Amino acid sequence: MPRHITGRLAAAGAIAAMALAPAAPALAYPALPATLPAPDAGPPAAKPATMSHDTPGMSGMDGMDMSSDASAESSLTLAKALKDGRAATAKYAVSLDRAKKDGYQILTKMMPDMGYHFINTGIADFDVRHPPILVYEKSGKKWQLVAFEWVYPKKPDKAPLPGAKYGSFPAACHYKDGDFVERSSQATCPKKSKDGAKFLLWHPKLVTLHLWLWHPNPAGIYHGTNPLIRPYN
Repeated sequence: MPRHITGRLAAAGAIAAMALAPAAPALAYPALPATLPAPDAGPPAAKPATMSHDTPGMSGMDGMDMSSDASAESSLTLAKALKDGRAATAKYAVSLDRAKKDGYQILTKMMPDMGYHFINTGIADFDVRHPPILVYEKSGKKWQLVAFEWVYPKKPDKAPLPGAKYGSFPAACHYKDGDFVERSSQATCPKKSKDGAKFLLWHPKLVTLHLWLWHPNPAGIYHGTNPLIRPYN
């Protein structure tokens, strides 16, 4: 969980886009556990019926055929992008506070098999080093970054990353407490969330692109959901 949606505007494009920036310096990765911290006990939450991530499962490097030179080149391009994205976001890996200081704010609460989504509405255009949406998992008071997300009004003509796979998200009104409700237009959005939080933004139906850069996903690095996140639902 673009094309330039600000907190108060109903965009005809994406929730937010991604901004190009100078190459980020190499960062030392923080010491991370091999797996996420043990989740708090509790029954699994049901998947929302309206959320669509119909990307098929992938194998290997997301289904890329390594037998051709072109495929090998695509794999190398993807590997470099993953390295750059990981280095640039290492500062956020176990620090949601740092992400918030850099402009990210809650977009959704925990979404089953995904996580909590935090958006930076000031980011435009695609840059793997500066994702507009960060996806986190929470265990007790600890947070860990697991994935990035980009959103588009329609499927990009050219894939921003080799082998990119897409999902979708319905038109919705979002609120400052992370609550959201599906609505076909901003005019029909309630002024506040059910718990009284102020309106944040509305967006039309979107095409989504996830990148599971900070946690393994057996369904593939671009898949919208991740079965390994299920214990955190």
